[in-house]
Amino acid sequence: MSGNANVRWSAVFVALLWCLSNAPHGGAIWLNVPKTGTKCVSEEIQSNVVVLGDYVVVSEDHGHIPTISVKVTSPYGNTLHHKENVTHGQFALTTQEAGNYLACFWSEGHYQGAGEVSVNIDWKNGIAAKDWESVARKEKIEGVELELLKLEGAADSIHQNLLYLKDREADLRTTSENTNARVAWFSITSLGICVAVSCLQIWYLKRYFQKKKLI
Repeated sequence: MSGNANVRWSAVFVALLWCLSNAPHGGAIWLNVPKTGTKCVSEEIQSNVVVLGDYVVVSEDHGHIPTISVKVTSPYGNTLHHKENVTHGQFALTTQEAGNYLACFWSEGHYQGAGEVSVNIDWKNGIAAKDWESVARKEKIEGVELELLKLEGAADSIHQNLLYLKDREADLRTTSENTNARVAWFSITSLGICVAVSCLQIWYLKRYFQKKKLI
């Protein structure tokens, strides 16, 4: 009975890892870019993660495809990819810092038609961005071995994400505690100033009334 339970739990664990490994890390989205203004997409990514992005303008008028401009920036505002007057393109990068990575699209001055410009964006990162065919050829593996390698990569990715979330939680907790401490000191200081001012006012009024011989 115990052996069957262990086998059952092992099967559940493998199935869970399989689902997680096949869960989308990023993915294809549609973006409607207005004639004026900018439309952006963002994703929070930790450091040392491979990011791949493909974008293409989709138009029913194949004779005239509108052009767009694209700019991808890091959490600190560094430009990682910038193209102007293009109908399609791609970018590939390895993140250097953790945070929100932003991809912005605009068509201002490039599109004279009516309505918005439709852009298809395929954004992949982490496990989804890895070229498993090249890995299989290099390692000379296939079938179950390749799937197990994918599961190992997914498990490692999940572990890294958990560590990242743990560090973020610790940073947020530290910031919250520091903020609470500063607010407490500010409140105490404000109360002390109010008491001191009140005492000075009482002392001043007492002297004033004594000079006027009212008391």
